[in-house]
Amino acid sequence: MTQTVLILGASGKIGQHASHAFSQAGWKVRLYDRKQGNMTAQAQGADVIVNGLNPPNYHNWAKIIPEITAQVIQAAKVNNATVIFPANVYNFGEQSGVWDENTPHQPSTRKGKIREDAERAYKASGVQTILLRAGDFIDPSEGAEDVLRLVVLRAIKKGKLTLPGAAHVSHAYCYLPDWARAAVQLADKRAELSRFEDIPLGGYDFTLAELKSELEEATGATLKTTKFPWWVFKRLSPFWELARELSEMRYLWDVSHGLGTEKFDQILPDFQRTDLSAVMRASLPREVYPNKAVAEQRALIAHHG
Repeated sequence: MTQTVLILGASGKIGQHASHAFSQAGWKVRLYDRKQGNMTAQAQGADVIVNGLNPPNYHNWAKIIPEITAQVIQAAKVNNATVIFPANVYNFGEQSGVWDENTPHQPSTRKGKIREDAERAYKASGVQTILLRAGDFIDPSEGAEDVLRLVVLRAIKKGKLTLPGAAHVSHAYCYLPDWARAAVQLADKRAELSRFEDIPLGGYDFTLAELKSELEEATGATLKTTKFPWWVFKRLSPFWELARELSEMRYLWDVSHGLGTEKFDQILPDFQRTDLSAVMRASLPREVYPNKAVAEQRALIAHHG
């Protein structure tokens, strides 16, 4: 029997990759249309709801995130659907270490508290919810805008890496195609899971120094480094929303952290993560990485045969 998934935020990063992954796995994929509204009606008959809705540039999170959360919970309750939510690392605050489902939540920012409130709402609702927790997304799609592209690789065509923090501090990332494949596999196992599951994906933690070494090998060039102009963002924060919101999360580049893998690997022991080298190179523009297409094809073959 074909299962149905409703994808929220279908035009966004999570939505696009989730739509592809569920379709490849044989699911019937339904895309939520915000213009039509009534999420509950659009979720009728859906077995799973993937919540990929997220205001761009962190716009008005304090108002919009709770509204989205309430709508998703209502839609899932009425239709007895399972929610898959892309949880992040904001909940852990400024404690360093390897974070997993047992790490105390100590959000130290406004956005961290907003995300914490959303997760608590899902847990209290009684709706089956799978938090698939991940670090900063890396999107291999041509022209995509991820953290590495927008911040670290902003001057890569000039042979420079832009460092937003200390070079030897570990930072958690997530390869979006792997997140989407993991979401599908967890959806298939939902009957075996608890009503509320916090599952860190993990496996993609590296330092900026390690990234520099990997990209130098990929491009055959020695890369220079420059510091990210946080002082400019601080000065513009009162007038520029994105500058203000990014500045609030600056601490993540100076707090060494990663995500644990033990729980995820116990639930999905056969899951194959994309090779870390390929993940680290995924955001490189083709102009400086001529073999990118070859690497992408190899990664595809490795997963699909």
